[in-house]
Amino acid sequence: MKNKLIYWLIWLSVLILLILCVSIFSLCVGSADISFRKIFSLNLAKSHSTAYTIIFNIRLPRIILGFAIGGALSLAGVILQGMFRNPLVEPYTLGISGGAALGVCLNAILGLNSTFGILSIPIFGFSGAVLVIIFVYFLSLKKGVLRIQGLLLTGVMISFIASSLIMFLMAISGIEDLHGIIFWIMGSLEEPNWMLIKLILILSICGLVISYFFCFDLNALSLGEEEALHLGVNVERTKKSLFLLASLLTGFSVSVAGIIGFIGLVVPHFMRMFVGQDHRILLISSFLAGASFLIFSDTIARTIILPLELPVGVITGIVGGSLFIYVLAKKEFIFWR
Repeated sequence: MKNKLIYWLIWLSVLILLILCVSIFSLCVGSADISFRKIFSLNLAKSHSTAYTIIFNIRLPRIILGFAIGGALSLAGVILQGMFRNPLVEPYTLGISGGAALGVCLNAILGLNSTFGILSIPIFGFSGAVLVIIFVYFLSLKKGVLRIQGLLLTGVMISFIASSLIMFLMAISGIEDLHGIIFWIMGSLEEPNWMLIKLILILSICGLVISYFFCFDLNALSLGEEEALHLGVNVERTKKSLFLLASLLTGFSVSVAGIIGFIGLVVPHFMRMFVGQDHRILLISSFLAGASFLIFSDTIARTIILPLELPVGVITGIVGGSLFIYVLAKKEFIFWR
């Protein structure tokens, strides 16, 4: 046990160091390169300088948002994969992203962004996600029992329906609205509202803390529902709580940053390879790794074809998918033993 604890502490130290290095790298590079030394020489007296504006008004908000959303999506992926005992489940499988995207599309088509302000986008996105969460939950609930397979299948079908409705709205929308919808759907961390950034950061960290109340239950559920029941786990209450937690984390993330794929699927798999399947370490390590991966991907997205910026979902899909295929080809991977 002592050796395992030391191993876990080493990995946590590595991941914390990684996220610090990635964050500093993200602060330094861009259309205007700023040296590492210059970043730490900035102070309030230089608050009107160009470098100060770039760091504190453009790059730092993206890093904080990337930390919160990358961590939240990875955490939701770990929870759902442990709950379903299915390596292909990710935060977007249950149709939550489709509901959020549909809400944002309706907002754009109706022109509510110009009427109610920029906050109407995350509000409509989260409203769409919540409606899907409620719909999927009650469709899968039979006599107080949350049917896991029914939950998964219902979510997949709702994803298809939402995608079809989104394509319909895109077909009847104007060119300007169409561009905005496509860019949002592919994901972006360009969010200037500090209140929203702080809110998603607090919610993300709170989600991590709450998930630790279920770490032993997740370990038991990984063995199967019947085994978990024999180990004294209140299976139905745990499934409902975990579904709600993962859904809210996903709903908040999608409503703020759009659909950023592969993080909730790839990162938990990678961390299982390195730290094992014990959720006591898997939850926090996946959170930190997901945050690092999204910050790094966003840095590439905004610098690879300067002065243009790519949607961050493009980078997470290409990099995450390619790395995952390479690792699977080189190393035998077993999800559950």
